[in-house]
Amino acid sequence: MTEQAVADARARAARTSGTVRIVGAGLLGASIGHALRAIGVDVALADASPAQLRLAVDYGAGRAAADGDRPLLVVVAVPPDVVADVVERELAAFPDAVVTDVASVKLDPLRELRRRGVDLTHYIGSHPMAGRERGGAISARADIFVGRPWVVCRDEETPASDLALVEGLALDLGATPIEMTPDEHDRAVALVSHVPQLVASLLAGRFVDAPDGSLRLAGQGVRDTTRIAASAPELWVQILGANSAPVVDVLDALSDDLRAVADALRAPEAPGARRAVADTIRRGNDGVERLPGKHGQNRRYESLVVMVDDTPGQLGRLFGELGELGVNVEDLRLEHSPGAQFGLAEISVDPTILRHAEDGLTARGWKIASLPS
Repeated sequence: MTEQAVADARARAARTSGTVRIVGAGLLGASIGHALRAIGVDVALADASPAQLRLAVDYGAGRAAADGDRPLLVVVAVPPDVVADVVERELAAFPDAVVTDVASVKLDPLRELRRRGVDLTHYIGSHPMAGRERGGAISARADIFVGRPWVVCRDEETPASDLALVEGLALDLGATPIEMTPDEHDRAVALVSHVPQLVASLLAGRFVDAPDGSLRLAGQGVRDTTRIAASAPELWVQILGANSAPVVDVLDALSDDLRAVADALRAPEAPGARRAVADTIRRGNDGVERLPGKHGQNRRYESLVVMVDDTPGQLGRLFGELGELGVNVEDLRLEHSPGAQFGLAEISVDPTILRHAEDGLTARGWKIASLPS
């Protein structure tokens, strides 16, 4: 099947139709635009910044909104501190449309809209759990929503047809709709998104004054735990401020945990100190076990690390030979070794075939390394 035939088939199967107006042509807004255009949906873009709007249009995320547009769905993709203002304006401008926003905080804008007495019958807050460290239309991608949760915050007054529009949008973009209340959402993201951002930033901040020699030892573990520290400060100031209470609850509990571990390590030979440290690590093991993995399963995989020469075609050959061995790759992380002409491919596989994969790759001349820390 040709690319055009695939695109035509996706368009016929799409739940979203008509014109979708997207207000905010940054990372999320432009990414939604790219994904909708790929299935033949007319996307009208608006942004307070003319330069940002032109950039998103130039990259193909949609066309500039026109005065005669009559959208069926309006997606508000603006920073949290102006969500309420923009939602109120869009509801007034397009009374026949369903308006949703994709901000990462749901309760604060809803409270403000209610305080203003805005009719929220056709408003549904939502939030795709997707993004990148880099922002702006230049970083937008149509596939960032694929396989990701998309929270939809309905209430008792939400018409079923309106809900279907928002959930249909999520499904058309490859996401999985999940219904939650605004309070449930904000407490959930405080734990799984907002506090992890702070923890990553605090840890990465310790690198600023670290000796160069120390940082040369950095492996994949520290890179994994600080990857999101590259996020934009101006956006996170807004997010954390709007969701401060749930974030503080998690930070206070985490602070107690850190203090207990620090106290144990101040006197590691004292009775109970080693157990306190071991229990901390074990509780982390238990928490990781609960994280959904591939296809939403709570399933643990084992990792093997393969040394890959830094030459063209080597990674493709590795995957080809894993396929010949009947090994399904559940996850993959790549790390380039500083100063060396090879990289490390950490491959997650089903524990039952770990030894088979190691033996098969070794027999084919691959070098298996120890798991990086």
